[in-house]
Amino acid sequence: MRVMAQIAMVMNLDKCIGCHTCSVTCKQTWTNRQGMEYVWFNNVETRPGLGYPRQYEDQDKWKGGWKLTKRGKLRLNQGSRMFKLASIFSNPVLPTLRDYYEPWTYDYRNLTDAPLGDDYPVAPPRSLITDKPMSVEWSSNWDDNLGGAAEFGPDDPNVVKMREQVGEQIRFSYEQSFMFYLPRICEHCLNPACVAACPSGAIYKRAEDGIVLVDQDGCRGWRQCVTGCPYKKIYFNHQTGKAEKCTFCYPRVEVGLPTVCSETCVGRLRYLGVMLYDADKVTAAAQTKDEKRLYQAQLEVFLDPEDPEVVRAAELAGIPHDWIEAAKRSPVHALISKYQVALPLHPEYRTMPMVWYIPPLSPVVEAVADSGHDGENAGNLFGAIDALRIPVEYLAELFTAGDPEPVRASLEKLAAMRSHMADINLERVIGEETAQAVGMTAKELEDMFHLLAIAKYEDRYVIPTAAMADAQRLEESALPSGCSLDYEGGPGMGADGPLGGGSGRKALPLVTIESFHAMRKQQTADEVEEPSR
Repeated sequence: MRVMAQIAMVMNLDKCIGCHTCSVTCKQTWTNRQGMEYVWFNNVETRPGLGYPRQYEDQDKWKGGWKLTKRGKLRLNQGSRMFKLASIFSNPVLPTLRDYYEPWTYDYRNLTDAPLGDDYPVAPPRSLITDKPMSVEWSSNWDDNLGGAAEFGPDDPNVVKMREQVGEQIRFSYEQSFMFYLPRICEHCLNPACVAACPSGAIYKRAEDGIVLVDQDGCRGWRQCVTGCPYKKIYFNHQTGKAEKCTFCYPRVEVGLPTVCSETCVGRLRYLGVMLYDADKVTAAAQTKDEKRLYQAQLEVFLDPEDPEVVRAAELAGIPHDWIEAAKRSPVHALISKYQVALPLHPEYRTMPMVWYIPPLSPVVEAVADSGHDGENAGNLFGAIDALRIPVEYLAELFTAGDPEPVRASLEKLAAMRSHMADINLERVIGEETAQAVGMTAKELEDMFHLLAIAKYEDRYVIPTAAMADAQRLEESALPSGCSLDYEGGPGMGADGPLGGGSGRKALPLVTIESFHAMRKQQTADEVEEPSR
């Protein structure tokens, strides 16, 4: 047993209202530079829909993730090393800018400077890439809130699979449609295909916390990582010639602060915590032949932080005591392994993703109540799960490689929790029957309710800071040389450089980690601190 630790995330889709606050704050923090106009490290998709980039889930087209050879070994879906070498200068399966969207602005000068005339002037769209007039055809939220669902919905890869396997046609007329929101970031996988696909070795997975990062010094802009990532969460900066991706806000995490998307989430749907796992089991789990077994195989990779043997092995592996204690209090561990209500996104890609989701249940209560029955009664809820407007089969295509049973089990636990808490609030007779029906105890249902419904800041984000001293040392050691891209003639990110406007960098002092300490103190304080005189 080789114990390793990773910071992981769980999102409760019942709480997402599609406000895109997480997307905007992430955008302003990490991707507000030239060359990154089209980039959304965090985006919120409406389901069903084509997603961003368009139809990214169609791996027959984009060749992302892993697949098994005839011998049962893992191989990148994009092809052999010889194929990658032959296509390194012209990648045939690389999404184009049209698949993301060509960023644009509007020519407002046409409004303010237009001469008097009979026609009212307009502000035509102009490309931020070429500065030429363009026709707006697609964007990251083009199918938001089922916009254009009648036209685009049938092309959702999950709908196509469901139609082939179940033989049902999802209808997209207004009165029969369904929708929910799916926030997405980089999955920071245990078996990342992007790391294996990078010819220059610039992408790496940090041993201390599992965060996957891109070394900007080592990146040569081959873009094989973009193809390798099945979630298409690596982006190419066309100004700097480098690949960039979600960093899991590691400067914040290192001082115990949650990611920006978690901190600013209006619905408080994100949970952060430590997962302990056996690194020796990752490859074997990813090689599971039956795709529908991949979810269970990844569950078996995770370790119980309460197990004394696991604790001893973790200490021998050099995992700090604070991390082991944080794993015991981790809300992510509770939702994934203890209660088993969170599910991975597309486990069939075999990357072992570490951002998991609690499937949405909300519409079922209103549907039961509208039929004249008690919407919080466990028996009514259990029977209505298969009649959800959101088909269980569709959720299974997203989260369990088409196996509906784990999805149904998760939804039944959520329904049992609602029914049990309704009994408590209405002072009905409280028993163990509802909990036992889903393999839980009444105490576990109440603890799960506390975590999902009324958890405080410190319960939702259990982030250890044992690595803080090392992070500070590394940050300070970088001060004399500044940014890794900041050298004479180098492609930095501020002033003009060899690749045009915005491809260079002005000499700016690097923000040290003390700034994040001050931020943490400010964001977690109960009272406003008096300004120093």
